[in-house]
Amino acid sequence: MAVNLWQSAFETLPELRFAPCEKRLRAFRDGDPVADTTSALLVWEPGRLVPEYAVPAADLLVTLVPARVAEQPDPLPEVLVPGNFAWHSSPGTRLALEEGGPEVAFRPDDPTLAGRVVLDFSAFDWVEEEQAVLGHPHDPFQRIDCLESSRHVVVRLGDTVLAESTRPVALFETHLPPRWYLPREDVRLDLLRASSTHTVCAYKGVASYLDSDLEGGSAIAWFYPDPLHDAEPVRDLICFWSERCEVVVDGAPVAGRMPGI
Repeated sequence: MAVNLWQSAFETLPELRFAPCEKRLRAFRDGDPVADTTSALLVWEPGRLVPEYAVPAADLLVTLVPARVAEQPDPLPEVLVPGNFAWHSSPGTRLALEEGGPEVAFRPDDPTLAGRVVLDFSAFDWVEEEQAVLGHPHDPFQRIDCLESSRHVVVRLGDTVLAESTRPVALFETHLPPRWYLPREDVRLDLLRASSTHTVCAYKGVASYLDSDLEGGSAIAWFYPDPLHDAEPVRDLICFWSERCEVVVDGAPVAGRMPGI
């Protein structure tokens, strides 16, 4: 029977998973080196959607000691989004930079990962080769494609048309719905205003958001003023939340999630 790869990726979510990382990987804290390795692993604890870096203990440049144990929900959520590093779904030892300090590392008990220490991405600054890593570790099974398109895209909020274009750039990202980035000339910028909201994507960079005064005034669009190289084709183009307004492509409404997931 044929296998749906979108679904099979989620069927392994309850498992402890790992993949080799052959890049030179360095971690810093307040400018001081913490780890330097070419033998890292990417580790997903059960339920984790994104990985953390695990480095050989011999490649650590600091001494780790037992950490204080933070409270975690019981039971844990079935799906663990980025953050809450100290919520663990597998057995192991919690580690800190100072005795009784907050947890910044975790040594799994699993024998396959023996000698590896998983480091909290958010506690350090990271560099792969000579490029800074933003947001979270890069997942080798995740990618983005930015494709010029001639599809007809219309964006509405209630009865108001916010944008209409036949020259979008479609951005396809693994396990996420397609997003449609539109030239500013095709957007009603007079109906939008700059938001104080910013988010970080490991593959696209730092996003700036736009609010609308229509129907509640929440952030409904975003753009990347200085994208990472994979997202360069969408620089300064505007994308609208299909979850917060109506996005129609060639006459068909766009869903806010991948079908079948």
